Amino acid sequence: MKTAVTIAGANAKDSAFVVWRGFEKSIRKASEYGYDGVELALKRADEIDRKQLREWLKDNHMEVSCITTGQVFADLGLYFTHPDPEKRKETIQVFSNLIDLAEEFGGIINAGRTRGFVGEGQTREEAEKLFVDAMRALCDRAAAKKVQMLIEPVNRYEINFVNNLDEGARLLSKVERENCGLHADVFHMNIEDDRIGDSLIRNGKWVKYVHLADSNRLAPGLGHLNFDEVFEALKTIHYDGWVSVEILPGDNPDWMAGKAIHYIKPKVTDYMPY
Repeated sequence: MKTAVTIAGANAKDSAFVVWRGFEKSIRKASEYGYDGVELALKRADEIDRKQLREWLKDNHMEVSCITTGQVFADLGLYFTHPDPEKRKETIQVFSNLIDLAEEFGGIINAGRTRGFVGEGQTREEAEKLFVDAMRALCDRAAAKKVQMLIEPVNRYEINFVNNLDEGARLLSKVERENCGLHADVFHMNIEDDRIGDSLIRNGKWVKYVHLADSNRLAPGLGHLNFDEVFEALKTIHYDGWVSVEILPGDNPDWMAGKAIHYIKPKVTDYMPY
């Protein structure tokens, strides 16, 4: 198990839900604070220079854990269930470029709200079909590059489609691709899933990546979530992937990032899957 923290470019808008901004500086800080890698929040693949990224990672002995796509939804207004076929086509192209980037960096693409929602005048069945069609197309492209396509269930107050792990697993079973899976975020699970531990175990075969944040979306340890339950469930399902800190940075991102790694590092160090 390895630890990561969310970062974005220096000019990323507020919709980039990250701890640090500015790629080079953030990679250096993540290394200094004791993280193993960084999660890149991008809206387009050309936001970052591959050669520079390669050098920054090498210089700081870091890895990319995952590429996340929240800004594709929030800034570009693109998503899988968009009613406009041209927008859906553009969404597929943006993701295809990010998949090309992930082939070298991280090997995982996350689709949070970019998986879309049930829009006005649209039935849930129609939204599900558009989602499945998009995921199949992207998984096929990703498979050729040994990249995983993951969806992240997000709570009902942010989107009305795929809110918990059970719903995500049900939809992924319709996609019928081996390189698709779930990106489990315990902040959202605390709102939507029956019990975090039980849901992780029940859907364990789908869980390929984990976001950590406490109940108040601050650093783990600053709210009331039971992280012992989380890590015990991860042990039960033999999870051996990344745990990534996606939290509100507050007024002092350095302090918040330090608080997070200080809390989770002992749990990761002691972690041995059953």
